[in-house]
Amino acid sequence: MIFTGGMELHLWFIEEQAPGMALALRTVGTVYREKTVYQDLAVIETVDAGKALVLDGCIMTSDMDEFIYHEMIAHVPACSHPFPEKVLVVGGGDGGSIREILKHKSVKQAVLSEIDERVIDAAKKYLPSTSCKLDDPRCCIMIGDGFLHVNNHPGEYDIILCDSTDPVGPGVVLFSEEFYRGVYDSLNDDGIFVAQTESPFYYKDLLSRVSRVLKKIFPIVRTYVTVMPTYPGALWTFTLASKKYDPVKNVRQVDLETKFYTTELHKASFVLPKMVKDIVDP
Repeated sequence: MIFTGGMELHLWFIEEQAPGMALALRTVGTVYREKTVYQDLAVIETVDAGKALVLDGCIMTSDMDEFIYHEMIAHVPACSHPFPEKVLVVGGGDGGSIREILKHKSVKQAVLSEIDERVIDAAKKYLPSTSCKLDDPRCCIMIGDGFLHVNNHPGEYDIILCDSTDPVGPGVVLFSEEFYRGVYDSLNDDGIFVAQTESPFYYKDLLSRVSRVLKKIFPIVRTYVTVMPTYPGALWTFTLASKKYDPVKNVRQVDLETKFYTTELHKASFVLPKMVKDIVDP
């Protein structure tokens, strides 16, 4: 709690996003909190960002800007593939990536592989606009390790999205070469993979490593960027790896109900700031 002008008392949530930087959100209070088998889970109500899902003290998603992240991780690969029918989302228990991928009429099944069932339960109860498609008949929820899932489903998916937490705790393995090789084998012959690859300000070594490793496995690897106000550094990256389709040259015009994604933005997101280009193409 912090006193401001006039000695009015306010409650703030403060996330230390880097050793010398923090994000502070004025809050109404904590809506829900529990210690799951895997992590500390909380849902907070903020003044400006609405409800936010917090895992181990870090904001995973908020009502204010979740649509940016989820539209960009889902529609860029889906609009780069000519006819995606089966999609896997690893992580992403809040349901936002599932919501967006199911906007594509060609998708017959979207599988959610989430290790922590309590994240799904909390999202359904407290984040209804984000989790609204988790009960869709085309959505199949599988509670378990995404690393094991890709290794047990060879040649099955058109698109795989890695909507993971930061590379700590249960999310560490989802940034490994072993996982990416499992992803390659789990994709069809023309499959596409996308992973969120963190901030180029605070995770540039990780971004560089992921790009370098994926280039050893896939013939086409491209990084793209977006803005995320509640994430460290605000500038956020995704890395797309494809067996066949170049996401810059192969862009389908699709009639989608979106708030952020457009075909023009799809193409523009691959035009990298020099600082990012220097990281992924040294």
